[in-house]
Amino acid sequence: MMALIDAVSYSSQAFAETIWWCFKHNNHSKAMEILVTDTSFAGLKKLMDTFTVNVKRAERRELNVSLIQPTTTATSTYEKVRSVAVRIELSNGCVGWGEAPILRPLTAEDPALAMEKVAEACEFLNRSPAMTLGLLVGEIAGILHGFEFAAARAGVEMALIDAVAHSIGTPLWRLFGGVSNTVTTAVTIPMVSPSQAAQLASNYGKNGFKTLKLKVGKNLKGDIEVLQAIRAAHPDCLFILDANEGYTSTEAIQVLETLHEMKVTPVLFEQPVRRDDWEGLGRVTRIAKEKYGVSVAADESCRVLADVEKIVKGNLADVLNVKFAKHGVIGALKIIELAQAYGLHLMIGGMIETRLSMGFAGHLVAGLGCFKFIDLDGPLHLSEDPVVNGYEVSGPVYKFTNDSGNGGFFDWDDME
Repeated sequence: MMALIDAVSYSSQAFAETIWWCFKHNNHSKAMEILVTDTSFAGLKKLMDTFTVNVKRAERRELNVSLIQPTTTATSTYEKVRSVAVRIELSNGCVGWGEAPILRPLTAEDPALAMEKVAEACEFLNRSPAMTLGLLVGEIAGILHGFEFAAARAGVEMALIDAVAHSIGTPLWRLFGGVSNTVTTAVTIPMVSPSQAAQLASNYGKNGFKTLKLKVGKNLKGDIEVLQAIRAAHPDCLFILDANEGYTSTEAIQVLETLHEMKVTPVLFEQPVRRDDWEGLGRVTRIAKEKYGVSVAADESCRVLADVEKIVKGNLADVLNVKFAKHGVIGALKIIELAQAYGLHLMIGGMIETRLSMGFAGHLVAGLGCFKFIDLDGPLHLSEDPVVNGYEVSGPVYKFTNDSGNGGFFDWDDME
C-alpha cells in the first residue's frame, strides 16, 4: 500500500482512499506530506472530504478583555473586547479552539446574540453524528448563515479546523499551504491628538514597526495635523489610511491631494467612503490610482461574494480586506479564491481580538503567502493576554511554531 501511496496520481476518489488509509493506520506524517504538497489551502479542502469529525463536547464562554486605552475610529469608541470563546473536543481527545470576534457596528452580532447563536451551534454539534468536516461546516453555515452571523460562524469554524489539525498533528500554517511560518504586521494608531500620535509613532518605530495604520475620517483638518505629527516622529514609516466610511468621496480625494503636497504617499487608503456609496468608492479608487498611485481597499464594502462581484465588475477597489468576522473562515477562503481569480490584491484584517483568532488569521496568511497588506495588531492593544502559548512575538513579526493546530488555547477553567 505504501508504494501505491508514493506513486498514485491523486484523482479525488484515489486521494480520499489514500488519506483514509493513512489515518486508519495512524500514519499521520505521511498523510500530511500528501496534504501540504500544494502551496494553497488545498490541504484543508482535501480534509473537508476525507476527515470524519466526531464531536464529543462543544461549548462556549464569554470572553471579556479590556484595552490598554480606549480606541476611537470614525464611527465608534471601544474600551474592551467582548467576544465568544469556543472549545470543541473530539472523540479522539483532540481539542480545538475558536474565538467569535464581536465588534458592533462592524459585526452584525452583538455579544448577547453571538453567545446565543454559538450556543445553538454547540448544541447541534453535541448531538450530531460523525460526518466529514466538509458536511459539518456546511451544517454550521446553515445555522449561522450569511453576514448576519459571520463572526459567530468564524469562532465555530476555527475550533473545528483547529481540532482537525491537532488530530493529524500539523500546524495550521502548513495546512494552509506552508509558504512561510512568519508574518509582519502593521500597527494601528487610533484617533488621538497630534502629540499622542507622534509619541505612539515614535515608540512603534523604536520597536521595529515600519507600517503604521492611521484611523481617519472624523475631522479632515485634524486628520492632516495628526499625519504631519506622525511623519515628523517616524519619517521612514509607510502609511495606511483607514477612514472606516468616514469621508465623502470629495473629502477623501482632498486628503490625498494634501498628502501629495506634503510629499507623502500612503501605501493604501482603506474604506474611504460609506459602505453603500459604490459610485464614491469607484471615484476615489480611480483618482487615487491614476493621479497619486495609491491603492484603495474595500473593507466594510466587502462582506459577501456578491460585494466582490460588484467591486470587480465596476473596478471599484484594488484591494479586498478579508476578515473572519465578516466572512467566517470558509467564506474568507472563498473570497480569497475569487480575489485571486480576478487579480485583486488582498489585505488581512481583524477586529480587536486576542491572539487566539489573530493567530488563526496569521497562520492563514503565512501559509498562503499571498497577502500584500497585513493588519493583525489587535492583541497588541489589549491590557492582558488570555491565550496560553501560541505564536511568538518580536515587534511586528509573528512566528508560528511547529506545534499542531493554532498552537494557542484559552485557560478554560479560569474563564469560567
